[in-house]
Amino acid sequence: MTRVPEAFYGKFKIATVPLFAVLLLGNAPQTYTLDTSVSSIAAKVPFLGIGSRTATFNTITGDVTFVPDRPNAAKVNVTINTQDITAPDSVTLKRLRSEKFFWVDKYSTARFVGTNLVMTSARVGKISGKLTARGVTRDETLFVTFDQDPTKAVGKAIGLTGTMKINRRNYGMTSYSLVVGKTVTISLKAKMIPR
Repeated sequence: MTRVPEAFYGKFKIATVPLFAVLLLGNAPQTYTLDTSVSSIAAKVPFLGIGSRTATFNTITGDVTFVPDRPNAAKVNVTINTQDITAPDSVTLKRLRSEKFFWVDKYSTARFVGTNLVMTSARVGKISGKLTARGVTRDETLFVTFDQDPTKAVGKAIGLTGTMKINRRNYGMTSYSLVVGKTVTISLKAKMIPR
């Protein structure tokens, strides 16, 4: 019987350490931070029944955590600085900043906390969670599209877009009901950077 040199076992042990590390890390949670320089949120609402008005929130922060083999365990935490809002004109901007809408002096942030990601394809899914705006918290769903399969992009930057439709009246924004529609379409554009 041929005897295997002791040195072989030493090399085998050294070689298997990186392999086991890769296997373990491949299933470990990966946390990403939103790149604030390229991430933003827009809110569009029907106006006079024939057009729309869009406001943009330019400062959003937050993080996302994925578990590669369990996408439904994903956690999303996004905070919007409502005071950093822009609008097409000064009149609209003044109204949006007032207590009739976002009331930015009292509620300087809005927040979405997602606790469940369901992937409907390799790059498309929906995140269920809670949206808080003007001190009101309600269940909402964010529909997302990633620029690559997030379960296989561990350690890489990931781009994504998302949409969510809410009823503004559910958040205390009831003014101008005859002029401004109740359904707000929220659009997210973001880039996630691995920590």
